[in-house]
Amino acid sequence: MNSISRRSVLLAGLGAAGAGALAACTDSGSTPALVSPSGSVVAAAEKRRGGTGRQRTIMLTAAPARVDLGGGVKASTWAFDGRIPGKEVRLSAGDTLVAELANQLPGRTTTSIHWHGIALRNDMDGAPPATQPPVRAGSTFTYRFVADTPGTYFFHPHVGVQLDRGLYAPLIVEDPREPLAYDDEWVVVLDDWIDGVTGTPEEVFAELEQGMSGMDMGGNSGSGTQGHDMHSRGNAPSDSSPSDSVSSGAMSSSFLLMGAESDLLGGDAGDVKYPFHLVNGRVPDGPEVYTGKPGRKVRLRIINAGSDTAYRVALGGHTMTVTHSDGFPVRHQPADALLIGMGERYDVLVTLADGVFPFVALAEGKNAGGLALVRTGSGRAPTAAVRPRELDGTVMTASRLRAADDVRLGSAATDVRHRIELTGGMMHYDWAINGKPFDMADPDANAILVEEGRRVRLDFVNTTTMWHPMHLHGHTFQLGGSGPRKDTAIVLPRRKLSVFFDADNPGQWMLHCHNAYHAEAGMMTTVAYQA
Repeated sequence: MNSISRRSVLLAGLGAAGAGALAACTDSGSTPALVSPSGSVVAAAEKRRGGTGRQRTIMLTAAPARVDLGGGVKASTWAFDGRIPGKEVRLSAGDTLVAELANQLPGRTTTSIHWHGIALRNDMDGAPPATQPPVRAGSTFTYRFVADTPGTYFFHPHVGVQLDRGLYAPLIVEDPREPLAYDDEWVVVLDDWIDGVTGTPEEVFAELEQGMSGMDMGGNSGSGTQGHDMHSRGNAPSDSSPSDSVSSGAMSSSFLLMGAESDLLGGDAGDVKYPFHLVNGRVPDGPEVYTGKPGRKVRLRIINAGSDTAYRVALGGHTMTVTHSDGFPVRHQPADALLIGMGERYDVLVTLADGVFPFVALAEGKNAGGLALVRTGSGRAPTAAVRPRELDGTVMTASRLRAADDVRLGSAATDVRHRIELTGGMMHYDWAINGKPFDMADPDANAILVEEGRRVRLDFVNTTTMWHPMHLHGHTFQLGGSGPRKDTAIVLPRRKLSVFFDADNPGQWMLHCHNAYHAEAGMMTTVAYQA
């Protein structure tokens, strides 16, 4: 039986109360007057986007599904229209997307759709309770917005840990004046998979939120507690050993991954033991095969839809040229491999060689990974355990990229600066922002306040010993003065990352870790525009 988190209970209540509950949350007497997600200021911002006047209409049904992951592996999950990833949605910049979501999930399960990375109107962002009540089981909700910025995006729920099921799909916004020259495209979606195989995401979270003090580590097959943050909120480690904290009534650990280490991620690589890592919904023993021709230039749009895993990605026998990060162009950089955290997207160009080549998504620090094949000629397919040498070559990270000249933020004085402390740890699983977990009953409590038209600086200060991919809804920020434009950025442990954005999209926007379990535990807040 699936466990129900406190967040799901609160969201169900908001769904039952409807828009009245949402208004109550956003009009707290203790909070300065804020821009309403569906108010006139948001409507005016949407009108300024203009658009082509064309509409792309789709129907999305969220329902239980039995999916074939290849290699003889089948799983019971939730998916859009019975497939994973969901069917790709593609439109041209300036088009209006009209998407009707039908919630056919079991029981009283609520859901939503968040359009990850899109700068859209606030009331269409799909992030309960900040922008809408959750969509109740048996009901529908229609999303309608102009998608005016070209790029590689995706969509997924923003309720509980539903991201770690099969409810996700690519969203591609094409540039009608595309400057890149290439012959073909291949959209590649990466995912860490547990649902319907060894457990459910809700069961994973129920175990994790007990904290390490509530787990019987003796039942775990991992290599000990090395790499995990055994303390909370950045304090010095306790003098007691991990075993000192395990009570006689502690629960056995079934899902916690121990000893996952990565230098690229600054130590601890992740928390969850996943039995499979997927490339376009397929396990390594039954991989997807992309068929092309030698000499053709292919644009790969790579999306990490995972919940707890960063991937080191490489195409054996090829050098990649990185062209975009999170939908925005960068100065082109060659790379043997690239590191992509949860929620990040990278576009790369490759010129295909002749033969059969492994596309490998190594689960960073987890001694596992996903696989697809690229076939342009004859040859024997590599085994599922293949590890191309490119994985150990030059690994591109966001910190090494620079924004393309036409998307770099113009010079401007910073009007406001906010310190965003990332706090918490594994001992009590108390992940939070500025020491305070997100309150679903009062989403504006501890909000980061901004004013429209200002240049904003966010200083992410990671006081924990784990990395966090931080995602801001409704905007793209720039890393430092000339780094890439992104909406999701890896903040390494014990490090500070400063980002800048222009407050040009009014509303109330979520800011959170894109590790689904960290966010659900409380590493989330809102960036709220003052009226």
